[in-house]
Amino acid sequence: MSNTWFESIAEAQRRAKKRLPRSVYSALIAGSEKGLTLNDNLAAFDELRYAPRTAGHAAERALGTHVLGRDIALPVLISPTGVQAVHPDGEVAVARAAAARGTSMGLSSFGSKPIEEVVAANPNTYFQVYWTGSREDILRRLERARTAGAVGIILTLDWSFSHSRDWGSPHIPERLSFRELLRFAPEGATHPRWLLDYVKTRRLPDLSVPNMAQPGEPAPTFFGAYGQWMQTPPPSWEDVRWLRAQWDGPFLLKGVIRVDEARRAVDAGVSAISVSNHGGNNLDGTPATIRALPAIADAVGDQVEVLLDGGIRRGSDVVKALALGARAVLIGRAYLWGLAAGGQAGVENVLDVLRNGIDSTLLALGKRSVHELSRNDLVVPQGFGVELGDQAVAS
Repeated sequence: MSNTWFESIAEAQRRAKKRLPRSVYSALIAGSEKGLTLNDNLAAFDELRYAPRTAGHAAERALGTHVLGRDIALPVLISPTGVQAVHPDGEVAVARAAAARGTSMGLSSFGSKPIEEVVAANPNTYFQVYWTGSREDILRRLERARTAGAVGIILTLDWSFSHSRDWGSPHIPERLSFRELLRFAPEGATHPRWLLDYVKTRRLPDLSVPNMAQPGEPAPTFFGAYGQWMQTPPPSWEDVRWLRAQWDGPFLLKGVIRVDEARRAVDAGVSAISVSNHGGNNLDGTPATIRALPAIADAVGDQVEVLLDGGIRRGSDVVKALALGARAVLIGRAYLWGLAAGGQAGVENVLDVLRNGIDSTLLALGKRSVHELSRNDLVVPQGFGVELGDQAVAS
């Protein structure tokens, strides 16, 4: 076994922290304000326990499932995240890793690689959309995604109403000017392996977002695109219905945390929802997504596919989410740490860690398939779950 292999997501995180300049690593940790939601996303999984079986275990376990119109080899998808400057290959390396492990890729509209390159690396790519600019702007981005071959879209609505951090936010320049390079030089000098990766490519980390470019214009910077998003009025549920009508394939709405809004999403015609608080990067004090999952799955799980993101660090976490009603999960920080630690191979390693953890947990529970999981496989403490929102809301 290669000495570059790591056996846990925690080890991937340690290697990422060691390899990356402090400001880059801090951007991966993120979280808002006091970090209550960020921490609860992790702590809530630890409150759940298992009810394992002693004998009669299955010799082989089936981990594959069907999500958003695609068969995938394990119930873990790549969640879209913004500019992935932790590695020169960025989203393309992640897409290749996901394809190699038989799962789907989510590409952020604020990603650092063009959608055409990412779809070429993984045909099972979903394009993520923020409600940014006019409807005409959004339609142009959808048409580009459709032409590139995206198999579905992800509308993200759970970001970002709160951004300040008690532990301080890293300095991220709008452009890597000569002045910014001088400012960044001490960090780069103390992390030479990360800097060398870029030296080999003969280019600097690119903070532009090509998938937000207007026709015939250069790609805006991340902060330029972010500024446009901030100036765009937030969408209504009618806007969600309108956007759904513009796309005839799989449509995932990311950011649902309330039961009443899960029902509204069903009324809007979405294919799936992701129970999400944007990894703790939104309103701090929101409960962990795994706490909100059971009530939402009970309410709409027979009408749309229910996914979950937030706090996944182990294959056993994935199993807990599935047992509480999720069809699959999306991961964010975990694969970014793998990308920082080892590029494409590091992301493949992360997916392997999760696969092995799912398989070993199924074995201990006496399950032949991820589809056999239920709440009877867990010990759920009293008061664990939360049901947010009004019980009855008109569409």
